[in-house]
Amino acid sequence: MIRDLQTHRLFLDTVTRFVRECLIPAEEEVAQTDAIPQRIVDQMRSMGLFGLTVPEEFGGLGVTTEEEVLLTFELTQASPAFRSIVGTNNGIGAQGILIAGTAEQKAKYLPRLASGELIGAFALTEPGAGSDAASLTTSAQRNADHYLVNGTKRYITNAPEAGVFTLMARTGGPGAAGVSAFIVESGIPGITVGKPDRKMGQRGAHTADVIFEDCRVPLEDLLGEEGRGFAIAMKVLDKGRLVIAAACVGAATRMLADTLRYTLERKQFGQPIGEFELVQALIADSQAELYAGRCMVLDAARRRDEGQDISLHASCCKLYASEMCGRVADRCVQAHGGAGYISDYAIERFYRDVRLFRIFEGTTQIQQIIIGRGLARQKCVIAL
Repeated sequence: MIRDLQTHRLFLDTVTRFVRECLIPAEEEVAQTDAIPQRIVDQMRSMGLFGLTVPEEFGGLGVTTEEEVLLTFELTQASPAFRSIVGTNNGIGAQGILIAGTAEQKAKYLPRLASGELIGAFALTEPGAGSDAASLTTSAQRNADHYLVNGTKRYITNAPEAGVFTLMARTGGPGAAGVSAFIVESGIPGITVGKPDRKMGQRGAHTADVIFEDCRVPLEDLLGEEGRGFAIAMKVLDKGRLVIAAACVGAATRMLADTLRYTLERKQFGQPIGEFELVQALIADSQAELYAGRCMVLDAARRRDEGQDISLHASCCKLYASEMCGRVADRCVQAHGGAGYISDYAIERFYRDVRLFRIFEGTTQIQQIIIGRGLARQKCVIAL
C-alpha cells in the first residue's frame, strides 16, 4: 500500500529510475520487434505495476487516483506501449470487476490481474459501434445455464495477450438499456482473436479483433445485473479518460525535455538554436500548456479520491490533454527541424504514437459532446 507520503515518494523514485534505466533504452528494440521484451514484463510484475489500483486485499498496491496519475506522469515518459501492457489491468481491464463484480468474481480474477498472471482487456468497440457504443450488436442470448455470445469486437487493446475480457453484449432491446457486461476468459471455445492490427504508431501495444461464435459464457460470469452493462462501461471510461490524460502529460513532458536538450545542443549561425526567440516561443508555449494539463489532471484525480462525480472533469482532462499533447508533438518536431522527421530521433516516433490519444477512450469530438450536454443538463458550469 502506498498511503504515506514517504513511501509514495520512494516508489515514485523507483518508477522514475526504471523508466530512465530500463524502458527508454529499450524503446528502439520495441519499435523494431513490435513486442515488449519478456524481461521487462517480468520486471513490471515484480514491481507491482500490474496491480497498482487493485486493492491490497486482492494482492494489489491499492494506490489512490492521485498516486496513480503521478505514477503515470513518470511511466509514460517512455514509449506509450509500456504503459499499455499494464494500463488495462489497472484501468479498463479490472475496473468493471471492481465496480460491479461479486465477491466471488473479485476473488477469482483480481489477484491474478494484480500479479500480471492475467492480462485484462475491455471489449466494447465494434466494426459498426465505435463512438456510438450504445448501438453495439454483439448478442448474448440467455439459455438454461449459460449465455450464447455472437459478434465481433474491434481495436481491442491487448487482445492478443489477454487472458480475460470485460465484454459488453446485448441481452435486451435496442439502446443502452439492452447492454449487459460479462467477464469472459479467453480460453473458452468460440473465441477467436484476429491478427494484430498494423497501426500508425505505438508498436508493441497490440490491438486486434475478437470474434465470438456461439461462445458459451456461464451465467455466473454476468457482471452486475442485466441491462447495466452500458452504465458500468461509462464508469470505467470516466477513470480511463483521466489516466489517458495523465499519459498525455507524461508523453508531452518527455517530448519537451528531449526538444529542450536538442535546441541547446544544436547550433546554427554560431549559437544554439535554443537562444533564438522563435524557437524559445515553441518551447514556452509547450511548457505553459503542459503545466495547465498537469494541474487539470491532478485536480480531477483529487476530486475522484474525495468521492466526487468527475465525469465532466475527466472529459475536460481528456479533451485538453490529448489535444495539448498533439500540439506539443508538432512544435517539438518543428524545433528539431529536419531531424524531427528522421527516425533516429525519438520525437519522430512519439509524433506518431501520441496521435492515438485524441481517438481512443472517446474522441475529442465525443468529449466535446459529453461536456456540452452535461453543462446543458446542469444549467451551470462545473465547480472549481
